[in-house]
Amino acid sequence: MTGLGNRRFRPRALQAVAAGLMLTTTLVACGDDKPKTTATRGEPTAGDWKPWVLTSTAEVTVPAPPASGSAQAKTELDEVKRLAKNRSPEVVDSINKWSGPLATKPWTDAMIDIVKTGPKDPPLSSRNYALLHVAMYDAVLAAYHWKYEFKSAAPKGVTPLVAPSADPSYPSEHAAIAGAASRLLAYMYPKESGQRLDEMADQAGDSRIANGTNTRSDVSAGLDLGRAVADKVIAYAKADGSDAKWDGKRPKGIANTTAYWQPPLGTTSPPVEPLAGTWKTWVMTSGNQFRPGPPPAFGSPEFIKAAKDMIYARNHLTPEQEQAVQFYAGVQGTALPAGIVADVSQADIIKAITADVAGNGSLSTVPRSSRAMALVTVAMADAGVAAWDTKFTYWSPRPDTAIKALGLDPNFKPVIATSVFPAYMSGSSTYAGSSWSVMDYLFPNDKADHQKRAEDQAHSRVWAGIHWPYDEIGLPIGQKIGNLVVERAKTDGADQAAR
Repeated sequence: MTGLGNRRFRPRALQAVAAGLMLTTTLVACGDDKPKTTATRGEPTAGDWKPWVLTSTAEVTVPAPPASGSAQAKTELDEVKRLAKNRSPEVVDSINKWSGPLATKPWTDAMIDIVKTGPKDPPLSSRNYALLHVAMYDAVLAAYHWKYEFKSAAPKGVTPLVAPSADPSYPSEHAAIAGAASRLLAYMYPKESGQRLDEMADQAGDSRIANGTNTRSDVSAGLDLGRAVADKVIAYAKADGSDAKWDGKRPKGIANTTAYWQPPLGTTSPPVEPLAGTWKTWVMTSGNQFRPGPPPAFGSPEFIKAAKDMIYARNHLTPEQEQAVQFYAGVQGTALPAGIVADVSQADIIKAITADVAGNGSLSTVPRSSRAMALVTVAMADAGVAAWDTKFTYWSPRPDTAIKALGLDPNFKPVIATSVFPAYMSGSSTYAGSSWSVMDYLFPNDKADHQKRAEDQAHSRVWAGIHWPYDEIGLPIGQKIGNLVVERAKTDGADQAAR
């Protein structure tokens, strides 16, 4: 036995999400006019950090702000003061939502909601989570470049509900995030209402004015900047190969038999994204850079042993393992595996922001927290490509079809629905490994927790009966991908600025 049936799941991922939500609520709770955040330090070098898609943070320009003392500047300040004096409960709720500790969170949550309503397409979702966070991060860096070019002070004579950073106010980084995110989501999910997304962006910008931290010009410039950055990211996305169409033919040597992947029993579903392994990668040289050797051959002694180990694990689940299976299920109607990891990661980041301790420098500024989310999601995007390259190189069968074909257990049934793509290697394991490396870099004091969380996620697929034990090779391969992201992060300028 591999011991999989005896491994316990400790729900630290669940605890992280719950803690993050609780801290968010505590941080933005209101009832008076005192600023609710204490982490207000500036980030004057963020405009010099390395972006992901922009050639430089100055690539997209913004007009100069209204001159100090001009009629426009006075009119805009009057608007800020008027709105600050008339904050309705609805306006307060909006301020709290859009000025929370992690500025990108409302948009991550919006994408999670969209993903939940769509078909199960893990590699496309991990691609899209990365594009969204890269766009928001590059927009923030661009905003910071121009902040320190113009050095406009935040509105005077107003008590904000959520305290501003010590950085100049023009252009608004929160508005830049909103402009970038709303446009990216409209591109990636054209069935979503573009008008609704634009209204969300406007609401995010207006909340900064009502909060007393930005003027109308700050917000307008930020929104326009974010949308222009999004257009650059969209151009990048259109050339990443994700629109390639599969011809429906299996590779040479991959027979249409039970020795290779077949649709789940009782269905004729085509496989999901057979060409995802060819998509453009962020840090890998290509999707096959870390491709492992083949899995055990169907019907071989190694294959039979793995099947029996998996059947035993599936049939002897502890309550804690059952909880892990359900938490990491990633089935249709959920955020999918990469979204689950992103949600847990943002909870950790919120916790760090609130405590203002993150092991490798504070994450309490918008550039640092948005950078952290970009690093995690970029790692998972490449992990998805790597996993799908392996899946559609070997076309390994899923347990439910193979076990019955071999007569090992005619009544075998997975705990959750079998995915509509080959088994080897586990995509969820690869996502877990890639985020593990990045989180170790961001939070070096919590390495044991990251390891346990990643292993739980990987094991959960075997406990669920949808993967073979050897499919967990995705875990160390994911770590290699995450390490490439960390190598880039160490040279992007942020670490040097933290010293």
